[in-house]
Amino acid sequence: MFGHSRSPRLRGALAGSLGVGLVFGLAACGGSDDSNDDSTAKQSVDCSQFSSYGNLKGKTVSVYTGIVTPEDKAYKDSYKPFEDCTGVTIKYEGDKAFETQILVRAKAGNPPDLAIVPQPGLLKQLVATGKAVEAPAEVAANVDKFWGKDWKGYATVNGKFYAAPSGASVKSLVWYSPSEFKEKGYQIPTTLDELKQLSDKIAADGKKPWCAGISSGEATGWPITDWMEDFMLRLYGPETYDKWVNHEIPFNGPESTAALDAVGAYLKNDKYVNGGLGDVKSIATTTFQDAGLPIVNEGTCSLHRQASFYAANFPKDVKVAEDGDVFAFYLPGKDASSKPVLGGGEFNLAFSDRPEVKAFQTYLSTDTWANNKAKVSQGWVSANKGIDPNNLSNPIDKLAATILKDPNTVFRFDGSDQMPAAIGSNAFWKQATSWVTGQDTKTTVDNIENAWPK
Repeated sequence: MFGHSRSPRLRGALAGSLGVGLVFGLAACGGSDDSNDDSTAKQSVDCSQFSSYGNLKGKTVSVYTGIVTPEDKAYKDSYKPFEDCTGVTIKYEGDKAFETQILVRAKAGNPPDLAIVPQPGLLKQLVATGKAVEAPAEVAANVDKFWGKDWKGYATVNGKFYAAPSGASVKSLVWYSPSEFKEKGYQIPTTLDELKQLSDKIAADGKKPWCAGISSGEATGWPITDWMEDFMLRLYGPETYDKWVNHEIPFNGPESTAALDAVGAYLKNDKYVNGGLGDVKSIATTTFQDAGLPIVNEGTCSLHRQASFYAANFPKDVKVAEDGDVFAFYLPGKDASSKPVLGGGEFNLAFSDRPEVKAFQTYLSTDTWANNKAKVSQGWVSANKGIDPNNLSNPIDKLAATILKDPNTVFRFDGSDQMPAAIGSNAFWKQATSWVTGQDTKTTVDNIENAWPK
């Protein structure tokens, strides 16, 4: 369930909706010179149309987030065109304790102007404080234009829309070795049946195909929640998935029981795991950061299900690319015609409706910002349909963007991030850990159901 800004689990012209535009061209508007910083894209910005914002010079917008160094630099760099052209200063504050402190600050009446919120559940809690403000009409129009309806729904509370999406992660990926696949003649599977056949073939070749690890300190167990969510989506579709997440069907019902058993066909199968790491029980003691490394460490496993952000865990000398040492393929659906995608992301939620805050929110909801951010980022992607994959500098980000932009993709947000904290970041993790170390499926789903807040 991690993989966005969480720790430890971690377009067109703007004129299209606001009547103003960011044009990255030859006319410069001044501002700081970052030409000596290789990580900052050279940008020249036509600021002439920014007069529609009104006089914002000298204004300040505070941004509070759990995104800290070094990931914070790309955010700050992506804000510079807005700052240079409007005269607004963006005051960025990254805090590892964001998820608890933002609620404290909101309830105390001391929220930031804007918060980058990594879960729909937390967004709803913040709206419930009465301190968040609805998104401006310009932001809503941009979201209608650049994102799918599902994304807008995650930031809609009681029929009111509050926040544009920001970054996104794709969790429905399987990491593999391109050279091994070429040498052995393995084919990338396009259905769940083909994935099972591939696993059987690798096992028949004398190798344990899968490696996995769920150890993550107090959050131990979260990778299994992602596995189960992926299989709920694939076996029963998005509508049933939504009912499960919202507890409209019980956690110990036939659907979720079958989904966990389907995960068990991989993770509790001694013939399949845990390549290079141990037996099934070793999954619980292997950190999620280390779990996929056997793919490149003497190739002692072949497959690892983990999100797009996992690329950062491979050593710097490992080439992550379709023709490299390691890459990823889409975790297939039940059949080749369906494309369910599990993922995560963040949302830009405002607590002020001052003109400068509205203007900044609008900028962040454009394809212009998404492409600007892409140019200065590594390991970041957006579900904004206007993002140009060519602006993403590494292959796994391009793969994630291509999946998110696919018109056949049906995206669903990480389920445990939407469930009550007593489930999503407690019972689900703990029971999943007990399950992989020997507890049966029925006991596991019963225990989680019984923990659901009444």
